[in-house]
Amino acid sequence: MEVSDSSSRILAGLLEARTGQQLTMNRRWRIETALKSLMRERGIESIDQLITVLVAGRDSRLSDLVVEALLNNETFFYRDRAPFDLLLKGALRRFETARAAGKRLNIWCAGCSTGQEAYSIAMALAEDKGRWDDWKIDLVGTDVSQGVIERAREGLYSQFEVQRGLGVMQMMRWFSEEEGQQWRLSDEIRGRVRFKVASILDQPPRPGPYDIILCRNVLLYFADDKRRLAFDRIAEAAAPDACLMLGAGETVIGQTQAFAADPELRGLYTRSVPAAKRVAHG
Repeated sequence: MEVSDSSSRILAGLLEARTGQQLTMNRRWRIETALKSLMRERGIESIDQLITVLVAGRDSRLSDLVVEALLNNETFFYRDRAPFDLLLKGALRRFETARAAGKRLNIWCAGCSTGQEAYSIAMALAEDKGRWDDWKIDLVGTDVSQGVIERAREGLYSQFEVQRGLGVMQMMRWFSEEEGQQWRLSDEIRGRVRFKVASILDQPPRPGPYDIILCRNVLLYFADDKRRLAFDRIAEAAAPDACLMLGAGETVIGQTQAFAADPELRGLYTRSVPAAKRVAHG
């Protein structure tokens, strides 16, 4: 099925207007694959026909479903194990010391998709016996997609999704098998995370401020101006000594002065102290 340039531009414009994400030329090959199932359900035979229905405006729900389908919701448990270990064994240990007096920790997973990232942190905390038992930890995941947030809250995954990143012992400990090779995450782990539909370009989730913020493989889909706005929103939500984790292909360099490379935890970023404050307190 060939997708015309005009149809591609309309779909790209819709996606960017709703989410801030760009559907660049090198990603437009995804259009047909992403929309095939939706078109089949609606009895729509071509992308051009889909555009005609969208422009007519008689199906108000269709544009929402199109945007949801075009979003890249790729994620899995303990994605990129090395940086994840750095987060768990480095950043968390740092805040265990820094927040020892109040024993409170706030963690935000921005662009959380179907929840595996946030649930990975929840499992790691639960498995670290005794260390976090008397802490109050607010772990929140946000995503612009209503569909993936609903899935995250449900905590129901296919066998492939569960096996992707988890060992057998973790599967057996935290999941129960249901019909159709579906696996349900335990109430204990699901109860450790709250999920919310929200765009990273909007106001950060409350209450905050957040000590650890994960925003992985989200900002690379934004235009420069939207990426700078996203960094501003992240900075608004961040504690003065917050730690930020981005995707492997993302960086703060040339994008924001609110964060800088962490000198000890290579691959992570820390909240920058403005020059005026350094002078005042140095």
